[in-house]
Amino acid sequence: MKFYIASGLQNKEIVRDVANQLKEKGHIHTYDWTKNEHISTIEELREIGQKEKDAVLEADTVIVLLPGGKGTHIELGLALGQEKRIYLYSATSDINQPHATSTFYHLPEVEKVIGSIEELVNRVIS
Repeated sequence: MKFYIASGLQNKEIVRDVANQLKEKGHIHTYDWTKNEHISTIEELREIGQKEKDAVLEADTVIVLLPGGKGTHIELGLALGQEKRIYLYSATSDINQPHATSTFYHLPEVEKVIGSIEELVNRVIS
């Protein structure tokens, strides 16, 4: 399986952990955006954006780790539009509260995983 992980910068270590667990099982990470640091120009942002877009399109599976920012939700939209397999992870059930969620989280093609990172990884590889 080829996978991409969409998330916010605040989750960089969790993204790395999930990616490493999946790679240990023989899966392919299409792009590791967590290696990008000290971005200071629009050109750098454009290049990273292109790499992220290409990686979402190349992936079979897109994992969305919440909380995420603008980029996370754009990547979710790309994945939905391309009919990718999507896992949406949240440590809490807040995503099921109408005031704290997004309509797109509840589409039938989005598989929600609430709980531990271990539960997420097990669901993705099962």
